Amino acid sequence: MQFLVGGGLNYEKSPLELRERVAFRGEELGRALPLLRQELGLEEAVLLSTCNRVEYVGITQDANRCRAGWARFLESYHGYPANWDAYSQFRQGRACIDHLFELVSGLRSMVIGETEIFGQVKAAYEAAHRMEMTGVWLNRLFQTSFSAAKAARSRTFITRGNVSVSSVAVELAERLFGNLAGRSVMVLGAGEASEKTLRALEGRGVSLLLVANRTYDRACELMKELHGEAIHWSEFLDRSVSVDIVISSTSAPHYILTRERLLPLLERRKGDPLFLIDLAVPRDIDPSVHSLDGVYLYNIDDLQLIARQNLEDRAAEIVRCRRLLEPYIERFAQWADQRQKRSHGSDVMRDFRTA
Repeated sequence: MQFLVGGGLNYEKSPLELRERVAFRGEELGRALPLLRQELGLEEAVLLSTCNRVEYVGITQDANRCRAGWARFLESYHGYPANWDAYSQFRQGRACIDHLFELVSGLRSMVIGETEIFGQVKAAYEAAHRMEMTGVWLNRLFQTSFSAAKAARSRTFITRGNVSVSSVAVELAERLFGNLAGRSVMVLGAGEASEKTLRALEGRGVSLLLVANRTYDRACELMKELHGEAIHWSEFLDRSVSVDIVISSTSAPHYILTRERLLPLLERRKGDPLFLIDLAVPRDIDPSVHSLDGVYLYNIDDLQLIARQNLEDRAAEIVRCRRLLEPYIERFAQWADQRQKRSHGSDVMRDFRTA
């Protein structure tokens, strides 16, 4: 018998300090996915790692082995022991399908209706597909979920308002200062989250916008379309002396801003407050810097308060979205039923019909 399974860590049950310990960068999937499949006993597998979650979806003949193997996988790959079962979730059948469809549609995000998750799930699926880790079941499941999410987004107001992680970061900056007119902002990193942050800053009256990236050419390329200045990575600490806000979103595996690096900088700032917004997982900024005089640090979990305040208009759309998703789920169920009959006993959907 085959079972559709899924689970892992997300912001609802696991704290940021644990999620960042087991985050996977894109280039790590080539090693992580085969190990995931081996430890969990999966025939097909997709691994998703974002700032708010580290989750998998798979097909297995042994759901119990899969559930028990998740902690072994995390400890084996990252070498970090913890009571992972206490912080993890496990889903099977209908619960797994509902979760994926709502996740892709933005209903399971920390910021309801945010659009980044669609691209992140799609990239995770495509990476697994290229590695031949997906087959007939997951290919159909993910492709159907993408169609359902597009329909839900286009026919409801679930995406209304600025509630993406990048936009919420900019909104937080505005709340700190009243507005950003005449303020100076530095963005560390030039990836997708940084680009969205920069675009969210457009039209906010920022007087100086700096971008620092380890690959200087990438920073220059990004700033061709935006009004700002690309600087070399080696310059960012010196240039931080004169900025009001630093928003960091790099893929560094370690802290790039520590107490030791900030102390000389703060002396040169002569008491001017420095606001730091850390969007990275693993975190870019040592959380202990928050105790330094004149330093105000916010991380991705701190954005939840603003996110919740922006959800009132979107909350009413959740029921409508779920109604729009239901026909796509049923369509997948009908396809699965027909395939089960042809394969004589495959039980991927057993818990789906009885849920």
